[in-house]
Amino acid sequence: MTYEDPWYDALASGWGEVDGTGAPAPKVPPARGEQGGAAVRARDVYVEVQRSSAFQEVRATYRRFVVPGVAAFLVWYMAYLVTATTAPGIMARSVTGAVNVGMLAGLGQFLTTFLLTWAYARHARLRRDRAALELRWDTQELTRGVRGDAS
Repeated sequence: MTYEDPWYDALASGWGEVDGTGAPAPKVPPARGEQGGAAVRARDVYVEVQRSSAFQEVRATYRRFVVPGVAAFLVWYMAYLVTATTAPGIMARSVTGAVNVGMLAGLGQFLTTFLLTWAYARHARLRRDRAALELRWDTQELTRGVRGDAS
């Protein structure tokens, strides 16, 4: 029985191809000799790291910045929308020439988006990136030890 799927037309070397004698080639062994038990233990490493105080501190630092930042931006955005729909007279008030309050508030939305993005990147670089990288490195080392990799 053949599988009629175009994605499976080009099989990887050694996967169901004939070996020159007409018989199917032997299957390729699993990478690094991994068995099901190693995957379970690797999962346990990730759960252990997730429960660690270092991981919790990285997540708490993230939340301390993101939650107030998102809340402030949403309040500012909703104030802009509500004012634009309920008080068009205020938004149409001229500031200088053809520039009105609505145009300045709309441009202010772009400005606050860029400022919030800059502040987030700066906060991540100064307060979280190094700790997160150390956690990732530790996790990879622990996982490598569970699997028994040499490199």
